[in-house]
Amino acid sequence: MIAQNTIIALQDSYTTPVDRKRSMLPPTMAFYTRMLGVVFKSAHRAKRGRYGDAEWVNSSIDIFNGLEAAGCNFDIRGMGVLSRLAGPVVFVANHMSTLETFVLPSLINPVCPCTFVIKPSLMDYPVFGHVMRSRHPIVVSRDNPRQDLVMVMEQGAERIKNGTSVILFPQTTRTQHFDHTTFNSLGVKLARSAGVPVLPIALKTDAWDNGRLFKDFGRIRPHRRVHIHFGEQLSVEGNGREQHERVVAFVQHLLEQWQMETS
Repeated sequence: MIAQNTIIALQDSYTTPVDRKRSMLPPTMAFYTRMLGVVFKSAHRAKRGRYGDAEWVNSSIDIFNGLEAAGCNFDIRGMGVLSRLAGPVVFVANHMSTLETFVLPSLINPVCPCTFVIKPSLMDYPVFGHVMRSRHPIVVSRDNPRQDLVMVMEQGAERIKNGTSVILFPQTTRTQHFDHTTFNSLGVKLARSAGVPVLPIALKTDAWDNGRLFKDFGRIRPHRRVHIHFGEQLSVEGNGREQHERVVAFVQHLLEQWQMETS
């Protein structure tokens, strides 16, 4: 169990303990009962301007603990790279579920202030929108690639200049199947323009399933192990094509490995 005062990012790896205390409720009910309480509490603070980095990390840890209590098992690797960062970076990851949006702040933000590139709907969500707005994310439409590029390059450079790393999901939508052709190079372009490294993250987070009616609120499936693996930071050179290919290869290799382990 991750305690409130534990900075897990200072470790290199974390695996859910086998003796982790579990809820007696069905997994989906157990998690959303807790998750909604965390979101309402966070939104209440955000509306009053009292939701800073520490509060964001603590609520993210609450979500992490809620997932474990619902039966989810985490396997997180490579976190030692975070404590070795000399400054902000651009994190580039595949996007599989809502889980990473809620959990990554607990791993990254304690040692590396960060924000997300997100879709507009997250800003407009009832209650949760207050939380996202307090984090000063970069909002892109995904309808106009050229406009999105300008937005990410300008606002991303501003965030990085102020010491904040940017977490970017190059895929246009969440998907459990990785397609390298939809994994654009926007993260590498931002890193090159801002003069900072790019750092890949491979994610297998389908334990928080995508919902049928509301995509962000699917079933919790504890039998699917959650994998989060941080890669080494890459200095972007030339046009960045090589670094982009290395990011894609890193994510694809690990997803294939995890798939084989569950087959």
